[in-house]
Amino acid sequence: MISIPSLDRYGGLRAFVAVTEHGGFAAAAPFLGLSPSAVGKAVSRLEARLGVRLLARTTRSVALTEDGRRFHARCVAALASLAEAEAELLQGRGEPSGLLRVALPPLLGRAFVMPVLLDLVARWPALRLEVVFGARAVDLTAEGVDLAVRIGDLDDRAGLVARPLGAQRRVVCATPAYLDARGRPASVEDLLAHDCLVEARDGRPTPWPYVDGEGTARLLAVDGRLRIGDALVLAEAARAGTGIAMVPRWVVADDLATGRLETVLDGVFDSPLPVNLVWPRTPYPSAKLRAAVDALVERYGERRPWDSSPLP
Repeated sequence: MISIPSLDRYGGLRAFVAVTEHGGFAAAAPFLGLSPSAVGKAVSRLEARLGVRLLARTTRSVALTEDGRRFHARCVAALASLAEAEAELLQGRGEPSGLLRVALPPLLGRAFVMPVLLDLVARWPALRLEVVFGARAVDLTAEGVDLAVRIGDLDDRAGLVARPLGAQRRVVCATPAYLDARGRPASVEDLLAHDCLVEARDGRPTPWPYVDGEGTARLLAVDGRLRIGDALVLAEAARAGTGIAMVPRWVVADDLATGRLETVLDGVFDSPLPVNLVWPRTPYPSAKLRAAVDALVERYGERRPWDSSPLP
C-alpha cells in the first residue's frame, strides 16, 4: 500500500510558491484568499517543519535563500504536476495541456526538433511551449525543464530517462582550392601547419577529437586566426576558403556531395556524438511529455537526419 502524506503536512507549499512569485506576503494573500498574516504563518510552519529558512525577510521585501531556491524548483514542478493531473481528469481525455519546457542544442534543435514541437502545439490547443537553446547541459529537475535533447555522453543519468536517437557525426573539411594551395594533410600532425577554423566556447578553442592508428581516442589542440562559436558560420568560413573546419557532417553534406568542400583525413575525426532525448524519471509521465517524446521518436526513431543529411 502506498503511504499518502496528509495534506496538512504540505499546506505551506502553495503559500511559499505564491510568496516567491508575487514578491511578498501581502501580494500573495489575495491570490491565495488568505490574510497576509495567515500566509506568513503558513510559510513559517513549513520552515519549522523542514528545519531551514526558505525566505530571507526584511521590512520591505522577501528573497529566496539558497535552500529556498533549491526547494522552490521542486515545489513548482510538484504543483504543476498536480495541476496538470487535475486538468486531465477534468477533461476526461488526458490530452496534452499546460506548459511544456524544453531545452535544445542550438543548431540541431532549430533545424530538426522545433518543427516537430510546433506541429505538436498546433495539434493541441491547450498545450503551451517554452524553449531554451544552449550547449550547456541544464539540470532538468532544478530548472523545471520537462524534456531536453542532449548531444554527447550523458554524465548525469541518475534520475533521468534517456531515449537514444542515434549519433551526430562530424567531418573535417576545406575547399579543394585551399587544399590545392596549402597541401592535403596526410597525418593529424600536418594540421598544425594549416589555418584551422576553431569552434570557441567561453572564449576557449575546442579541441578536435580523433582516433589514432592504435584505436586510442585522443584530442588535437587546434587554434587559428578565426575562432567562431557557431557551426553554421564555421561551415561558411570553410566554404569561403579561409581554412579547415570541423563541423557536423549533415551541415555540409550538400557541399561534400557537389565537391564544393572536400574531406580531410576522412574517418580519423569521425567520432560520433550520441544524441538522446532525456527527461526526469517519474512513474507518471505527463500527457504533454508523452506527446512530445512520441512525436520526436515517430519522426526520428529510424531516420536520423543528423547522421549525414543536409540542412533542410
